[in-house]
Amino acid sequence: MRLYSLSVLYKGDARVQLLKAASDVSTFNFFQRSSVQEFMTFTSQLIVERSQLGSRASVKEQDYLCHVYVRPDGLAGVVIADNEYPSRVCFTLLDKVLEEFSRQVSRADWPLGSPATIGYAALDEYLSKYQNPRDADPMSRVQAELDETKIILHNTMESLLERGEKLDDLVSKSEVLGVQSKAFYKTARKQNSCCEIM
Repeated sequence: MRLYSLSVLYKGDARVQLLKAASDVSTFNFFQRSSVQEFMTFTSQLIVERSQLGSRASVKEQDYLCHVYVRPDGLAGVVIADNEYPSRVCFTLLDKVLEEFSRQVSRADWPLGSPATIGYAALDEYLSKYQNPRDADPMSRVQAELDETKIILHNTMESLLERGEKLDDLVSKSEVLGVQSKAFYKTARKQNSCCEIM
C-alpha cells in the first residue's frame, strides 16, 4: 500500500489552480521521477476540473487510484495511491487536509495562489504519516487488530485439534451441551460434509 501524491487545488470559474502539492516518487526510476511528478499534477488538475462542486470520486488509472474531493467552496484535494490503499482512509485524509488548509490559508488567496505563494507546509508530513494506513487511521488500526485476533483464534483452534483431539469427540463428551445441541451439531456436520462432497 502506498500514497504517491497529495494535492490541494482551487476550482475557480475559469480554471483549476494548484495551490500546494506533495509527492513521493522514490519507488520510480530516478530518471522518470520528474515526468511522474508532472503527470500526477496534470492528472490531479484534470480530475478536479471534471468534478462537480461538493463531490467525491475515485478514478482508476492502470494500477493507481485517484481520490478527489471538491468542496462546495471550490477547495479541492486529490490523493493518488495504489489500488490496495483503502479508499476510506484517503477520503479521511482529504477531509482533514482541506479543513486544516481552509483554517490556515485565507480564502482570498485561493484563486490566485500557487505552490510558491501559499504558506502551508503540512502536506509532506501528512503524506509521510499516512503511508501506513494502520498507523494513521484509528479505524484501520482496529480492523487490523480484529484480523489478527481472528487469525490467532483460528490458529488456537487448529493447534487444539492438532493434538489428536477431534471436535466430534469433544462435543460428544461435553457435559455443558444438551442433547438437542449435540444433535444439532451432528446434523450440521453431516450437511457440511455432504456440501463438501458435491
